[in-house]
Amino acid sequence: MSIRRVALLTAGGYAPCLSSAVGGLIQRYTELAPEVEIIAYKHGYQGLLTGDYITVTDVVREKAALLHQYGGSPIGNSRVKLTNTQDLLKRGLVPQGVEPLEYAAKRLTDDGVDVLHTIGGDDTNITAADLAKHVEEAGHPLVVVGLPKTIDNDIIPIRQSLGSDTAAEQGARFAANIVAEHNSGSRMLIVHEVMGRNCGWLTAATAKKYREWLDTREWLPEIGLTRETWDVHGVYVPEAELDVNAEAERLRTVMDEQGCVTLFVSEGAGVPEIVAAMEAAGEEVPRDAFGHVRLNEVNPGAWFAKQFALKLGAEKVNVQKSGYFSRSAPANDYDLALIKSMTDLAVEKALAGESGVIGNDEERGDELRAIEFERIAGHKPFDITTHWFLDMLADLDQAAPTAAH
Repeated sequence: MSIRRVALLTAGGYAPCLSSAVGGLIQRYTELAPEVEIIAYKHGYQGLLTGDYITVTDVVREKAALLHQYGGSPIGNSRVKLTNTQDLLKRGLVPQGVEPLEYAAKRLTDDGVDVLHTIGGDDTNITAADLAKHVEEAGHPLVVVGLPKTIDNDIIPIRQSLGSDTAAEQGARFAANIVAEHNSGSRMLIVHEVMGRNCGWLTAATAKKYREWLDTREWLPEIGLTRETWDVHGVYVPEAELDVNAEAERLRTVMDEQGCVTLFVSEGAGVPEIVAAMEAAGEEVPRDAFGHVRLNEVNPGAWFAKQFALKLGAEKVNVQKSGYFSRSAPANDYDLALIKSMTDLAVEKALAGESGVIGNDEERGDELRAIEFERIAGHKPFDITTHWFLDMLADLDQAAPTAAH
């Protein structure tokens, strides 16, 4: 097929890959097909619905490498679900009486888009596949090539999502300053809440990277500077059951000996219990357009702090969230290399007319390929039996986890 115009969009929550992925796509098209026009819809599917886009100029092509130095997304994101008609009508993104997918497909056709690159999670890319079907039915073939973005690293069957390694690294950097607060008062309880609605990979990886940083430090116990007080004392993820009383008994000993306790908690850990308690009390559970619980309003970290503070005899409690700090960071060297490999292949597949989501396919020997859209799914659970996670828990004297029901 002849490709005249390519569109890019970034959608969902931020991750430390969006700006770089946009830059990488622009660079690769400029290298392989400089005659192809590139536009970028502003604020993801919101811009697609409203026809709000940026045209990539020669200046942007020349300076696209600058985007690798920044976090966030230069073209903006939003949480827009094209199948949630009621929400779209409420926000004025579609007129009354239209089917949103058809409306978006017509916009792509009217805009003359031949290739759509979506940079997002499973919802973003599955929606893109649905769009391609509608556009094709309208007689305008559309190639859709997605890139996997989520700091949770939970897209099936993709081994590593763009930006997740950076997010773990930045979460560890955030923790270094927060854990320094461990003796700002006696018997301090610190709860570090890490993003991860359904998957605990980021929490576990953040704790691992933080403890690797501890390995590089020199300590001076004679003045009270010890690894034991700076360490993580508990790591909790949604995939594992939590016996609060048993953990409190273990952590009480840590508190008595070290004068502090630091916990790394996935924001999705404990949510079923919190939601059940709210509903039992007749409270409305806040949810977004996708039906997800609004975790900022439910506040899992505060719930964990409340569960443990009294049981540990904590005199001071500090709850901190690293999510917005880590998710908007520029990509690290590992992610920059991963982004380049995926954006290069994404452009090559688009020019060849092959749709799919680019990623290392875990079910095909980790081959980097355009994975079929029908095989893409979200909420890949973190494997709590993975050796490095079990080794870390054993080092913390935390019991081996039992799978949550």
